[in-house]
This record gives sequence, structure tokens and C-alpha cells, in this order.
Amino acid sequence: MKIIDLIEVKHNRKMGEVCEYIEPNVTDDCIFYADGEPIGFYMMKMPEKMCKLADLANKEFRSDRVPKTVMSRATVATKEAYDLMKTDKSGKQRVDQYSTILGGIPPKAQFKRPYPNLSSVHSVKSAQTFIKAMLLLAKESEKLIKEILPEQYEKQVELFKDVPEKWRFGNIFTSSISNYNIPAPFHRDAGNIKGAVNVIICKKHNSKGGDLHVPDYNATIGQQDNSILVYPAWRNVHGVTPIIPTFEDGYRNSLVFYPLKAFKGLDS
Repeated sequence: MKIIDLIEVKHNRKMGEVCEYIEPNVTDDCIFYADGEPIGFYMMKMPEKMCKLADLANKEFRSDRVPKTVMSRATVATKEAYDLMKTDKSGKQRVDQYSTILGGIPPKAQFKRPYPNLSSVHSVKSAQTFIKAMLLLAKESEKLIKEILPEQYEKQVELFKDVPEKWRFGNIFTSSISNYNIPAPFHRDAGNIKGAVNVIICKKHNSKGGDLHVPDYNATIGQQDNSILVYPAWRNVHGVTPIIPTFEDGYRNSLVFYPLKAFKGLDS
């Protein structure tokens, strides 16, 4: 794997701003360094075992066996993609968007729920294959982090010493979210454990875009099908570029594992 030194650049990106389409400039297997230390890595294609687990998780997630939060939004795309996709009454292109959370859900006082809980999806019988595939994928991701970034792995294990087993998804994550066709505006994962990393596994079919852009380094990471990105999402503002179907059945699904600080020090 090659080494990419991330060098800060000036930019005017703001939190909540929509990220436009940007051609990826990071497309090879690499380890990211910042301030002389490795902070993450990218692989164009995961090991075969992980690819098979991701295929299974993706298949189950897209089925009616897994509960989802569903929405539909107009997207900004090329005319080519626009012509290929169905349109709504106003003529705007539309795509289905949905997500599913697994593992721990932190307290949300604003929703009158001042306590943590486990995703309700875990109690759904038809979703068990999806949950098992995602849990195995999380654990295989941990093995890969240990192999490529051993110091980061040990650091994250240490950071999780006061996260009870009940609130772990795998060993070094608390939660998982699967996002189907959802391009994220610029944000920073401030709720994550500082010093820890996220894992983003991409499933992509007949589409382009849906790449992670980090303006602090002018880096756009091309998230291909079966690619994996390990990155400290708390560290920088980042966004996801528009997902542009190239055929009618095109989509981009991200399988994400992340560590929330809300579960540190909780009772088991």
C-alpha cells in the first residue's frame, strides 16, 4: 500500500452544505498519514471473505426482511442519469433512500429519551441473517485494522475499556448504520470517540459518485464496490458526493461501523 501524506489546505466549506460531484483523486490502496502518524487507510477491494459478507449483508438489507427508515428525495444528477431514471410529477429525478441502524443508539433528550437503547431491529426475526452478516463484517474489519494499523487497533481497544460489552457492536465499535443512496452534506462526527476510527464499506452497482470528500486535505476518496475506508470521522469535516445512477437500477449502499462516546462509562 502506498502512503499518502495529508496536507491541510484552505477552503470555505461549511457544516450542512451539500457536497457537489467531485472526481475522486484517491483511487489506489493507501495508508493515510497526518502529522507524521498513520490515521487510516483505503483498499479498493477487501479480502474475499469480507466481500462475501458484504454481498450477503447488502442483499439482506435491500430485501423486505430488514426494517428501514425510508425516504425519497430529489437528486441532482447528469442529464444522462436523469433520462434513465423515473421522474416525479414535477419532473424531478427521484431515488429511494433508506437506512438501518444496528447496535447502540445513544440517549436523545430532545426526543424525550434520556437513556441509551439497543436498535429495535435486533428483535426482528427476519433481520437476523443481516445482523449476523454485519457483526461478522465488523469483526473482520477489526482484524484488517489490526493487520494494517496495529497501533491504531491497540489504541481503540484501550479506548473501549470502559465501554460495556452490552453496548458494543464487535469489539471496537458501538453501532452500525447502512445507508442506501444517501449522500451526506458536510459534517463532522462529533459524537464519536476521539482517537477512534470508523469503517465505511461500499456496495455500488450501476452508479458513480457517492465518494467521501475531505476538504481539509482536498481529498476525494473513490469508494468503489467492495472497497473499505478506515478513517477518524471525528477529525475533519467531510461529505459524500451525489450518487448518480448510470442505469435505472443503480445504487450506492454504505455499511458503516462507528464508535460513539455516549457509551463510555455506562453501566452494563
